[in-house]
Amino acid sequence: MAHDFKFPDVGEGVTEGILIKWLVKEGEKVTLDQPLAEIETDKAVVEVPSPEEGVILHLPWKDGDTIDVGKTLCVIGKEGEKYDASAPATAPAAEEEAASVVGNVKGDKPIELPGVGMGTKSTAPSSGAVKVLPKVRKLARDLGVNISSLTGTGKNGQITEDDVRGASGGTATPAAPYASASTQPAEPSIDFSKYGNVNEIPLTNIRKAIAHHMQKSVRTAPHAVAMEEVDVTELWAVRKKEKVRAENQGIKLTFLPFIVKAIVAGLKKHPNLNASLDEQKQAIMQKQYYNIGIAVDSEHGLMVPVIKNADEKSILEIAKEITELAEKVRDRKIKPDEMSGGSFTLTNYGSIAGTFGVPVINYPEAAILGVGRIKDKPRMIGEGILSKQVLENRKILYLSLSFDHRIVDGADAARFLHDMIKNLEDPDNLLVDMD
Repeated sequence: MAHDFKFPDVGEGVTEGILIKWLVKEGEKVTLDQPLAEIETDKAVVEVPSPEEGVILHLPWKDGDTIDVGKTLCVIGKEGEKYDASAPATAPAAEEEAASVVGNVKGDKPIELPGVGMGTKSTAPSSGAVKVLPKVRKLARDLGVNISSLTGTGKNGQITEDDVRGASGGTATPAAPYASASTQPAEPSIDFSKYGNVNEIPLTNIRKAIAHHMQKSVRTAPHAVAMEEVDVTELWAVRKKEKVRAENQGIKLTFLPFIVKAIVAGLKKHPNLNASLDEQKQAIMQKQYYNIGIAVDSEHGLMVPVIKNADEKSILEIAKEITELAEKVRDRKIKPDEMSGGSFTLTNYGSIAGTFGVPVINYPEAAILGVGRIKDKPRMIGEGILSKQVLENRKILYLSLSFDHRIVDGADAARFLHDMIKNLEDPDNLLVDMD
């Protein structure tokens, strides 16, 4: 019998997706886990796999359509079976497994959410997971409730809507998606066309998510900024020397892997910059892992893939991973789990233009480092009286550190930058393993 395959809950609070393109056509035979469609969520473009072997009987959507989670994505049947619109296909039973982009989930049963933080103890109950329905998780996200900190009062410890509302104070109501940062209604539209021609470009899900995330960061975290100059003349020489050897291994060696290593060394000495503020617990959550997000510019918008456990990887391993993740972003092949779990973010606007900038914190992280251009500048080199100093042309790098002033004091930020500068000005301090 034909069966409705519902657009599955892909996690991370995603409630809808835009169909980019079908990877199958009506009448085509499909196998278990065969990709059916590319769908853009507010996290990434994902491939939705088939939940079973069969034949595609009906594809009800066209490219560009927005599909809500739980709506029929397609109808799958047996070979020789015909699609009959007057005889609706059966939906998966509550206990039947339906394929998910992030693993197998079961109908409308609770989804197991792992505890937050790699390499740390989960904040979830002792069972190791929080039981929660997709609609309850969405409510928690809308109300700003950390669902992993709740104890469910429902059957078998399941978290209910009342549990979420109670944790939010009981009076909160969900915010409209991508609402204005203020409590006032959104400003009415302005008719710009009366002044001249206008090209109206609808926001994509990814662009909506960027807008919402940036707005939340600025609204929630009081931003402060520290800026510094770094003499990277020695690092320039090291990178130039090792670049050829890296190319022989098929690796593009930029300055970013060195900066990532310097960041990790600084975070180990100044853990509040590798932290988040848990407002419910009134505690600073210092992370014992070093997952460094790298902001990547693409025609679809700015996205931040994450180098997991950067402290355990060599310069060349980091360089290779940065290239691979950037390519996935630009090819729209990046997966949600490759953009989650970050503890600190690096944005390299200097690769395009710009000396200093004021990057917006990748909330809920505590800080983000902006990297500007490297410029040739004259500097007096040497110690002692002026006669013993020499004017030289040096390679100067410009750094901007935005930090959450609730967690990080200005002195902490300055010390972090000071330690980064020492490592970047003397690359031997990074203990670089180029093999």
